[in-house]
Amino acid sequence: MTDKNIIRLLFQNKEILLVGTAHVSRESADLVERTIREEKPDTVCVELCQDRLDAIRQQDRWHEMDIMKVVRDKRTSLLLAQLLMASFQKKMAQKFRIQPGEEMRRAVFLSEETGARLVLADRSIRVTLLRAWRKMGFWSKVRVLPEMLMSLFVSDEITEEDIEKLKEQDVLEIALKSLGERLPALKSTLIDERDQFLARMIGEAEGKKIVAVVGAGHVPGIQAYLGQDVDMDGLNRIPPKGVVARAAGWIFSLAIISLFLAGFYFSGGRASINMILSWSMITASCAAAGALVLLSHPLTILASAVSAPIATLHPLIATGWVAGLTEATIRKPQVKDFLNLTEDITSVRGFFRNKITRILIIVAFVNMTTSLGTFVAIPVMMRYF
Repeated sequence: MTDKNIIRLLFQNKEILLVGTAHVSRESADLVERTIREEKPDTVCVELCQDRLDAIRQQDRWHEMDIMKVVRDKRTSLLLAQLLMASFQKKMAQKFRIQPGEEMRRAVFLSEETGARLVLADRSIRVTLLRAWRKMGFWSKVRVLPEMLMSLFVSDEITEEDIEKLKEQDVLEIALKSLGERLPALKSTLIDERDQFLARMIGEAEGKKIVAVVGAGHVPGIQAYLGQDVDMDGLNRIPPKGVVARAAGWIFSLAIISLFLAGFYFSGGRASINMILSWSMITASCAAAGALVLLSHPLTILASAVSAPIATLHPLIATGWVAGLTEATIRKPQVKDFLNLTEDITSVRGFFRNKITRILIIVAFVNMTTSLGTFVAIPVMMRYF
């Protein structure tokens, strides 16, 4: 069979068929099914990791989530990013009446039906996101979080023809080039590194004929890296926080405390007290404002205001975590929130109505407004010298 979205390769006495897909396209899902049934491969490789395979097989996985543990373990940003990505795919899929990742689902089902080996060829989604986050600089992180939240409000009309155009190599290369220029660390980790990982896993798959179902954007990279030496241990390693990153919080705290002491030394006790009061009032106000804008519980607003002056001086505490834990304790997610999560993430109203996603947004937004408060407070304190 021939198709412009199928690349046939001969590699180490194996025939490899790279099937480039769009993850919310009915035509892609049909192409995958047709290819596997007609080619009868020994092995089917899919662009999935174990977590994503479990997500396909266990639609109710969200029911077991402990939101309190997510906040305590500082995984709110990771979970929010996953939900926002899932939200986009689900909205597209609902528009075209197809489940997100249907082509992967069919590939998994058909591998079991035909007796072909199934290879999970992608890197763990958790490793990918954490590597991307650790590689991003401070200002990149500042940019990406608001962009993620603003994506909730974007409702551009996209036709099914537009999605199919994503499988045209030249269009995709332009998109990736643009992404690389804006956030190089994201492109390197989300695309380039996974191309290497996928190429290695596909190249090492057993069998004479292999069908590899991957997103169209990965096809050129897989072709380029196939047969090359790839450091899999390095690609699976989560970079530790750098010395500067680990020390930055303590350095900032010491700098602010030094300002208080300098105010006392150079301008007297009254100036030092005024500086402390300014710091407390501004950080508390910004934290409370962040919680208030999201219509948090009054006790959450109070907890944000009370904790902000102290949390901003302690690198191991974040005001957003305090706000999130308070909100989760007072407004505990109910069974219906877990049951409706996959539907609620498809709309702005649903995101704010569902107690689970609401808590995640409160954590992120209160942290952002509190950080803003610290930048406002510093020049105000300097006036007392």
